[in-house]
Amino acid sequence: MSEEIANVVDHCESSMKKAIVHLENELLRVRAGKATPAMIDGVSVEYYGSPTPIAQVANVSVLDARTISIQPWEKNMLGAIEKAIMAANIGITPQNDGVQIRLYLPPLTEERRKELFKKAAHEGENAKIAIRNIRRDALEHIKKQQKEGLSEDLAKNIEKEVQDITDKYTHLVDKELQRKEKEMMAV
Repeated sequence: MSEEIANVVDHCESSMKKAIVHLENELLRVRAGKATPAMIDGVSVEYYGSPTPIAQVANVSVLDARTISIQPWEKNMLGAIEKAIMAANIGITPQNDGVQIRLYLPPLTEERRKELFKKAAHEGENAKIAIRNIRRDALEHIKKQQKEGLSEDLAKNIEKEVQDITDKYTHLVDKELQRKEKEMMAV
């Protein structure tokens, strides 16, 4: 029975790690004033009848701190990529010069920075909810094991361990949000 409980704790921690990795990926997509190719990761273009990420049909690079260059491997994809970016509503208007598409990021206003940080905070709250749900599932499993004969003392110790892991990952979410806020508020 103790091996099964150890598996519950290990599964709990690995699931919480995945929640942090997901948060980090989501925060990459939130604009912080600097151009990054991750800003268009969620944008798909119609390529021979199937939706395909832009990075798989074009070379995406950062020219400078405020410019992203998208150079398709097939010239006929320029229009489709431009339409996909417009449809994705990422707040950037593409500039098509017939060879490549450039995305110029305007400087962020204080109001827009706060709005973007609210979006980042929302992603952080989603990560915390995921972590709490993982904790709840682990505690339910421990209670079930307790009904099947697990000692109360051992159950309490494992519950404390699960809570400590939860606190650790909740703190990591807060750290990620603080890092992102600092990055966003830097002028």
